Amino acid sequence: MAAAEMAKHELHDLVLSQLDDDQAQEIVSIPLAGKSSVADFMVIASGRSSRQVASIAQKLAETVKHAGYGPVRLEGLPQADWVLVDAGDVVIHLFRPEVRSFYNLERMWSFEGGVPQQGRA
Repeated sequence: MAAAEMAKHELHDLVLSQLDDDQAQEIVSIPLAGKSSVADFMVIASGRSSRQVASIAQKLAETVKHAGYGPVRLEGLPQADWVLVDAGDVVIHLFRPEVRSFYNLERMWSFEGGVPQQGRA
């Protein structure tokens, strides 16, 4: 595996680990490599409240930056019903549960017969 590919997978693993540490719920990872130029992975997770969603997003952005992956863009703060965390090769969508079920991104981004990979939490 090339160094760039390894870095993408390491970033993905870091994101999943941080979400797990911050008690994000229903973590789902959808591989996008070869299917979209947006990113290589899309991770979708829920927080129990707007406050938790905002906290998870801010901590995730800090963790990714301090790990040397560069600055992260956050969209959706301070309301935090749905926060997009753009970490380049990994895009993370954090939702309150009601908002997540309304938009149902998992179904929209699951491709021909592909099943989203469940995260650790």
